[in-house]
Amino acid sequence: MKSIFTTLLVAVFSCVSIFAQEEFTVSSAEITFNFDSKNVDGTISGFESESKIDFSNITQSKFKGSVMVETIKTGNFLRDWHLQGNKYFNVDKHPKIVFESTQIVENKNGFTVNGSLTLKGTAKPIAINFTQDQLQLVGTTTLFSSDYGIAIKQDRADNKVKVTIILQLKK
Repeated sequence: MKSIFTTLLVAVFSCVSIFAQEEFTVSSAEITFNFDSKNVDGTISGFESESKIDFSNITQSKFKGSVMVETIKTGNFLRDWHLQGNKYFNVDKHPKIVFESTQIVENKNGFTVNGSLTLKGTAKPIAINFTQDQLQLVGTTTLFSSDYGIAIKQDRADNKVKVTIILQLKK
């Protein structure tokens, strides 16, 4: 009886250990943004990811992904076309927005992914705060489009963009 109990305990802890070390990838993303000073909401898609997420050791995970600039949607076809032009995003020369993590730090509400965001050929450090809900990660960050050569308004503060990223995970 003692042998059966020991075998059962080993089997249970082995299963828990295997699950805890399971690596996840990103199957899809929903990315939305709000341009404060213009009161413009939008989305961007064409998402690709090479992320590897290990919740048992989140600091060793890797976040890497991109979106296609040509997919920017703000609810106004002419504005979208104008944003994709040379004056702003220059989709012909810079078709993708790319993010790659450099460090992941756990915090009380989830974790922060620090990394490099490349937008219109300019790479800048950025931090994205994530929370987890089952097989979904919700990230938020704020950036200034003028820091990337996309000055919609004259004053830097008026170029503030709030971004929300919802990542669907798969095993």
